Amino acid sequence: MIQKFNVSRDDSIYEAWPDVVLTDGGKLVCVFSECEHHKNREAARVMLTESTDRGRTWSQKHPLTEKGHAGEYFNCARISKLNDGSLAIICDKVYGNENREAENYLWLGDSEGEIWSDPIRLPFCGIVPDKYRQLKSGRLIVAAHFKSAETGKLEQYLWYSDDEGKTWSDRVTVAADPRYNLCEVSILEYGENKLVAYLRENSLKGCPILKVLSADGGETWSEIYKTSMDSGHRPVSGFLADGSVMVTYRYIPSGTQNMFAAFMSRESIEATGRRDQRVRIMPLDYDRNPSPDLGYTGWVQFSDGEIYVVNYIKDEADRAFIRGYSFYPDDVVFPVNENTTKNVF
Repeated sequence: MIQKFNVSRDDSIYEAWPDVVLTDGGKLVCVFSECEHHKNREAARVMLTESTDRGRTWSQKHPLTEKGHAGEYFNCARISKLNDGSLAIICDKVYGNENREAENYLWLGDSEGEIWSDPIRLPFCGIVPDKYRQLKSGRLIVAAHFKSAETGKLEQYLWYSDDEGKTWSDRVTVAADPRYNLCEVSILEYGENKLVAYLRENSLKGCPILKVLSADGGETWSEIYKTSMDSGHRPVSGFLADGSVMVTYRYIPSGTQNMFAAFMSRESIEATGRRDQRVRIMPLDYDRNPSPDLGYTGWVQFSDGEIYVVNYIKDEADRAFIRGYSFYPDDVVFPVNENTTKNVF
């Protein structure tokens, strides 16, 4: 059974675009943005809140950045844990309202998110970066998107570093196609030098989440494949403890906005045909507001199997707020025993 909790609710301001990490000490650290509205970024700043009781209660929110304004603001932050247990936050800083440009900034933190560095400007630009990712090899990856001057379509790129961020590669094209607006990637490492990148298609035509594959640590990428996650926006992918994959995303076939979680086997990652990508899809929330607004998520799994998701939603409120969701794998698939048939994805 899904339980719901308020992570942060401040009816005086709009709160959105959360992400969450589980520290080695068992604390949840949630990062999100506040501003006047999705389309009005006055007073925008990045906020933090923490929970020491598995997301049941949360601390008072506190700022990571100063307030911006409509022409210059921090946009969408992501938080991650590096190989040594330390934390990192990455966020794009957007300039202008029409032809937007975006710098990327990084904050490095200790293992519990109590001390953060001053912002470090990264040597590349792009909108809505993925998590600041470190592969098992130690390679660091930053991925972000922006609009192609040639096609006018959104394209997804990345940069990688093999010397702890001292130097970075040239820009790598993850996915570009004149048929699609490709953005808001979620990259998942699933084997030695093997990566999958799940992509939002932003033409508002109900396109499924798309994916591309890399067998060389992100240096080159495959053609684009469709997944079985229809009408999906802003995927967030990861492995569960049993080795299966979970992807949370906004389901938006038209004006309706729901939040879903998709579950699939590891083998489905490399499957290129939609019928070969066996997926179970569970609804996580429905925005009852007449003007719904939700669906940027982050999630973690505790050692006992409990999954905790953060999301933003309006629901009964006038302005969006941050909501948490708790459930267990047994809420998705009954455990196998002598009286049940084994479930497969």
